[in-house]
Amino acid sequence: MKESLIDLRAWRQFVAVAEELHFGRAALRLHMTQPPVTQAIAQLEKTLGVVLFDRTRRRVALTPAGEALLPDVRELLARAQALPARARAAAAGQVGRVRIGFVSTVGFEQLPAWVREFRVLCPEVALELVEATGDVQLEAFARGEIDAGLMLHSPGAAPPGLARLAVSQEPLVLALPAQHALARAPALLLADVLAEPLVIFPRRIVPSLHDAIFDLYHAAGRAPQLGQEAIQMQTIVNLVSGGIGVAWVPESVTQFRRAGVVYRRAAEFAPAARRRSAPVLPSCETSLVWPEEAANPALARFVAFVRERGQEGGQGRGRGDVSEGKTPAH
Repeated sequence: MKESLIDLRAWRQFVAVAEELHFGRAALRLHMTQPPVTQAIAQLEKTLGVVLFDRTRRRVALTPAGEALLPDVRELLARAQALPARARAAAAGQVGRVRIGFVSTVGFEQLPAWVREFRVLCPEVALELVEATGDVQLEAFARGEIDAGLMLHSPGAAPPGLARLAVSQEPLVLALPAQHALARAPALLLADVLAEPLVIFPRRIVPSLHDAIFDLYHAAGRAPQLGQEAIQMQTIVNLVSGGIGVAWVPESVTQFRRAGVVYRRAAEFAPAARRRSAPVLPSCETSLVWPEEAANPALARFVAFVRERGQEGGQGRGRGDVSEGKTPAH
């Protein structure tokens, strides 16, 4: 037999003889007669091209080659014995790999907590994290490079054609340069804010949210005055700190405490003329998305984990809410 075709039976016979140092006792241990064991060891030595045992009429001893081989063969047999259980664990999603793309806003709070808890529950499932904007994640899905994605979008406008789990919804807040006069105003007028240069992400990154922000301006009869485009939320906040303009960012971004930036929420806006309430500002939603036909048990277990965390967080439309479905293909 060829070296690559040495079967486990031959290795078990080798270990039995190595541990008993007696062909007769090894045969009894293996529930065999002695001649087949002797023949098997001889064939193994012939295949390997080395002598594994020194044999005399009085004793059997391992050669240096046999001594060196024994630990590796024991490990091989132990791993082989564990394979059925590992296969069952993989089928149940307890072993495997999940490649997850995520937007930066999820990385502030939710994702670190999920990774920590999931590692405790499924220590043999590797989570591979790739920070990427929504458009880059969609390209990665098409190339089969990620299994799931955490994407930002306008409420109810998750990317089409994917199974989805909405994991949080949060309002947009206004990021202002700390030295700007509006940052110190006791109440903001929306008209004053909309007149300022806008720092925003390109539309291709999050089309639905980009459009919702522009709609806020158009509803007030204004066209946004673009100060600068930037891809990452941290970069947008840094540009605001530098006085380039103002920006509308998810509330979770306020955890990125950048010196020189002040965040103002909807309640801090004064009612517009002939209105009794502050203006309604856009909100955003984060969804876990994945191909519906995915056949990765570890991914299914991660999705179930995220779903359970959402249910534990309550039924409100806040950051703990989870709802699911499939976004229709257009």
